[in-house]
Amino acid sequence: MNAAQLINQDSGIQEYYTPKIIVEAAWRTMGAIDLDPASSAVANQWVNANRYFTAVEDGLSQSWEGRIWLNHPFGRKENPQWINKLMREWDCGNIEQACCITFAATSEKWFQPLMAHPQCYLSPRTNYYLANGTKKRGVTKGSVVTYLGPMNKWLVFKSYFDSMGSIKVTL
Repeated sequence: MNAAQLINQDSGIQEYYTPKIIVEAAWRTMGAIDLDPASSAVANQWVNANRYFTAVEDGLSQSWEGRIWLNHPFGRKENPQWINKLMREWDCGNIEQACCITFAATSEKWFQPLMAHPQCYLSPRTNYYLANGTKKRGVTKGSVVTYLGPMNKWLVFKSYFDSMGSIKVTL
């Protein structure tokens, strides 16, 4: 399969860690991270969340509250589950703020709810880290960080993410 065909495929690997500069921008945007619902002890060394759920604890079945960082397991099956959960927790008022990193899959149904919120389309493409600490090169898709929070705070998000890509805000 060539790189062009991989755009809609799933690598089968779900343990990808976000580069620290992106996590730090999210941390500064929100002032802290209360919960990382799709994490591990290794990932939390960078995220520094007050609480995190591992795969064993199944973040999809837990309640989320406060300031959330979400780098969920990317995949065809997983994307809708995690984004739907994020939006349900946001809609019912459990989430104060959230920064969520995903592929910029603008044509996908699961991505559509995120587009109503401020976003940073990261450039160049984000090379994530593997569990062994090596950087995964040759990423075939662009990534985006979406901010959920009070609209009067989107400028804070913009100030920390502006140097990382193009900011889109829907007012």
